[in-house]
Amino acid sequence: MSGTVSTIIIVVILVVILFFAIKNSIPHFRGEGGCCGGSGKEKLIKPAKLENVIATKVVKIEGMRCENCHRRVQNALNSIEGVSAKVNGDKAEAVVKLGREIEDSEIKKAINDLGYSVTECIRL
Repeated sequence: MSGTVSTIIIVVILVVILFFAIKNSIPHFRGEGGCCGGSGKEKLIKPAKLENVIATKVVKIEGMRCENCHRRVQNALNSIEGVSAKVNGDKAEAVVKLGREIEDSEIKKAINDLGYSVTECIRL
């Protein structure tokens, strides 16, 4: 009888652990979690309305896995003065409109500092 009670207690503990593991993983699988260390609730900085767009660049980015990743990259780009960016996670790219001349290195640094990689920066 003692062996059966021990087995039941172990099974109950494993079920409880499994329940909490699955419960906490569901937002991550939906792309709402913070795979990049964020909470998934970071406010989005909307792209600025530029008076004069002097150039548009398409920046290819590797490493974005969820909505929080896309939001982090877009916020970083839009925090650069003279930049209006929109990130498309499905295409793994950002369309960056420039209101002033900005070096590719400044754009790459903003993205690389977040832990993502810029694979290409194309001026349209």
